[in-house]
Amino acid sequence: MRAFRRIVPAVALIGIAACGAPAHGDSVAADAGSHPMAAEPAPQAVTFGGQYRFGDGITISVAAPKSFRPSTSAYPRSDRGVAFDITIRNDGDQSYQLSGLSVAAAIGGAAAKQLVDSTQGYSGIVDAGKDVPPTRDVHVTLAFAVPDQQCVMHLSLRPSATTPVVAIYSGSV
Repeated sequence: MRAFRRIVPAVALIGIAACGAPAHGDSVAADAGSHPMAAEPAPQAVTFGGQYRFGDGITISVAAPKSFRPSTSAYPRSDRGVAFDITIRNDGDQSYQLSGLSVAAAIGGAAAKQLVDSTQGYSGIVDAGKDVPPTRDVHVTLAFAVPDQQCVMHLSLRPSATTPVVAIYSGSV
């Protein structure tokens, strides 16, 4: 009976290891590399002011951030905001649906909230239902609430939620 008590925990540990749990020091990303179908494409790093062309012919440019003091009617309430002029160029074969644009912002690993300040012209994507024909572009301005002190911000963009590649624009704001 004593031998049985010692064997059961050992067999349980071997079973857990055999189920694909990474060993100490191994990373899940390294494991995903051995399964090409499961691997996510690496994010593409771009600095503010730069552009990235996606495989489907969509090019997204994000201008350098503009810091501003939000009005009293802005939501959410914030002492400081930054705005980004974003240009989406369609050099693909089909019309691009602007409603598919996916944008997320982060500061220090935490999500930054989009700021709506209609008084100053920051209303989000107002033409979300608009289609962008081939060889045309569209401009959008998005604003985000940020801390008073300067910080590093990351803006993740992709033309649609199903686009596997994410362009991550970053810099000081």
